[in-house]
Amino acid sequence: MGSAAIPVRAIVAGHGTFASGIVSAVEQIAGRGDLFATVSNTGLSLDDIQQTLSRALDDSGARVIFTDLPAGSCTMAVRRLLRERPGVLLVTGINLSLLLDFAMHDGDDPVQAAQAALERGRASMTVHGA
Repeated sequence: MGSAAIPVRAIVAGHGTFASGIVSAVEQIAGRGDLFATVSNTGLSLDDIQQTLSRALDDSGARVIFTDLPAGSCTMAVRRLLRERPGVLLVTGINLSLLLDFAMHDGDDPVQAAQAALERGRASMTVHGA
């Protein structure tokens, strides 16, 4: 008997290879990269990004989208999508600690897990030295 595929719980979108790189790190550390679908904005217009993200939401059933920059094109595309999809949550300015926390709470509701992971991501940013 084969194992069931793990459903995608969130989409990670960003510039260049940001999304695939950070998801690769989640896979290497926690073995849970398959919880995420990735989208790159490379070569895409804002409308193209929005269509790509819309398809990714439809294909995966995900309700959470993580993006790299608060004012980046992926974030702008998601903000457009939110008007049509009120059940979707956008988290922007993400880091690896946030994604790892989200991945480790795969039994929780994805929206609640993302909101809780935000605190972990914020807390992980520190400064050492002068």
